[in-house]
Amino acid sequence: MKQIFTPDLKLSDIIDMDYNLVQVISRMGIDLRHAGLPASEACALDGIDPASFLLICNVYSFPDHRPSDSDIAAASLKDILRYLRGSHLYYTGIALRNLETAFDRLVSPCDEGRKKAVLKFFFDYKAELEKHFAREEDEVFPYVEALMEGKRPEGYTIDQFEEHHESVDEKLEDMKNIVMKYLPSECDEELKMWVLLSVYRLRDDLRRHTFVEDGILVPMVRNLENDGK
Repeated sequence: MKQIFTPDLKLSDIIDMDYNLVQVISRMGIDLRHAGLPASEACALDGIDPASFLLICNVYSFPDHRPSDSDIAAASLKDILRYLRGSHLYYTGIALRNLETAFDRLVSPCDEGRKKAVLKFFFDYKAELEKHFAREEDEVFPYVEALMEGKRPEGYTIDQFEEHHESVDEKLEDMKNIVMKYLPSECDEELKMWVLLSVYRLRDDLRRHTFVEDGILVPMVRNLENDGK
């Protein structure tokens, strides 16, 4: 039986149980110098709601975990937005940038036609992802923050976001197939493995990110909209 993370667990123990949660800690702005403290204390020192942090940790580490209505109601919308914005910065500022550099090196031995095709696929995906995030940053998040301030912007609801919120990880399936099947033997094998692992990690990370938006943000905002009626 899986162990759900709880407030009394030390931050260091949570990391030991799933080192991928270092990403969550970073995106929420929790100082790793507090790793020896229980999660509740570490969060409090950095002004983070522990329930929100642990909610994200649980859905991040356990893909089949579905938070209850009470779990969602106990979380802080402000801190969920903090996590989502931190994720966007990581994807565009680190993950995609590193992949871009690696892809450029990886395809350097290829003929010009193949090199151009692979890089075009990558840059098209990068542009699509950046457009997806920009819509959330410029349209969705300001709407949510206005609701949190007691305002009710006209002409928009969270249902509209949910209706048009498409998955952003599907093309990564094609990207990993390109790396595995399309590149010639002249391409560096170690670099190919690194790129492949990075694509898998980004795919899994984006799936969790999408769930936080659809499975946590949307119901929280819908509750806020209903409270304001």
